[in-house]
Amino acid sequence: MDTKKLEQTLVLIKPDALKNSLTGYVLSQLSEYHTGLRFAAAKIVHVSRILAEEHYSEHKGKVFFPSLIEFIMGRVHYPDEPRNHRVIALVYRGPGAVQKIRDIAGPTDPHIAREQKPGCIRSLGTVVSIKDAKGNTIGDRMDNLIHASATNEEAEREIKLWFKPGDIPPFMHAYDTADSDTDYSMKDNKLLTKREQGDICFIPRGDTVWSSDLDALIKISKGEHSELSLNAIVAKYLINSIHEKD
Repeated sequence: MDTKKLEQTLVLIKPDALKNSLTGYVLSQLSEYHTGLRFAAAKIVHVSRILAEEHYSEHKGKVFFPSLIEFIMGRVHYPDEPRNHRVIALVYRGPGAVQKIRDIAGPTDPHIAREQKPGCIRSLGTVVSIKDAKGNTIGDRMDNLIHASATNEEAEREIKLWFKPGDIPPFMHAYDTADSDTDYSMKDNKLLTKREQGDICFIPRGDTVWSSDLDALIKISKGEHSELSLNAIVAKYLINSIHEKD
């Protein structure tokens, strides 16, 4: 079977699930027995601000956006424990992967999940009111234990945001890769194609990267428009790096 015809989807086990020791439960619900899917990749990720903001980029400007970022970074559930600021990122692979995982996860809102699909993963979550500095309620945050890609297009964007090609076995790659013939680095939030003192190299020459990342970097280096932002590219290549910035 052509592996590229098999769907892949991203799952994040969020800080609220980790805080409440629900990791084992979530993994058992998403097991091969229940889903018929296979693991393609897994890792523990310290979520930097740049990664969090890119993941939830469609919510920028919304009233709950700052709270959402603090939540996925682990700062809500572990305010004084930076060592616990993490999520578990997973890639599942197989026929109908996106919808299978969504079905097991359940509705986004935990209250609705309990009403419509009792026993689903998100039925164990909660809804938290977001208040402003004066104590007024300005919105809600869904502490719903896991994130699951909603569409195949979203899955591709999210997998490429959270995983480098080297995080996934080559025979499980669903998206095209290429080897970089350039050192790509950053300094003062600007892209460099030649190393400078004090820069941060996020892709060294010879590294295997997603082809879409490489195409975007070439455009950015030439001053051309790219659908991918530099931050969206850099975020994944600096995951769990000492150069990450919170």
